[in-house]
Amino acid sequence: MRRILIIDDEDDIREVAKLSLASLTEWDVLTAPSAKEGITRARDAHPDAILLDVMMPDMDGPAVLERLRHDPATQHIPVIFLTAKVQASDRRRFASLGVAAVISKPFDPLKLPGQIAEALGWPAGGEG
Repeated sequence: MRRILIIDDEDDIREVAKLSLASLTEWDVLTAPSAKEGITRARDAHPDAILLDVMMPDMDGPAVLERLRHDPATQHIPVIFLTAKVQASDRRRFASLGVAAVISKPFDPLKLPGQIAEALGWPAGGEG
């Protein structure tokens, strides 16, 4: 079973994403409400992927990504940014950081599993 970690400081976004993924896939869905907790959970839980909010108060997504990439325990985990910043320049900057994809907020909960699976090359439908 695949495991995905959602790191987002907004409770409603985190819960909608978790409910969407848990109900439409067979994935094990973990969450973290802050960058610091997310980094710790990533290290401890070894998720197959991380859905990471770009704008958080304690540490932004690119800073979290940098911390994950410098830790041998988490450097291999694919990261997908979740962001309200949809300008082309922002998307290019995020892509240059080596993320697997950028998903815009607000996202469609029914399409989210497919967007993640497609970005990561996972089977459609969320199995495995």
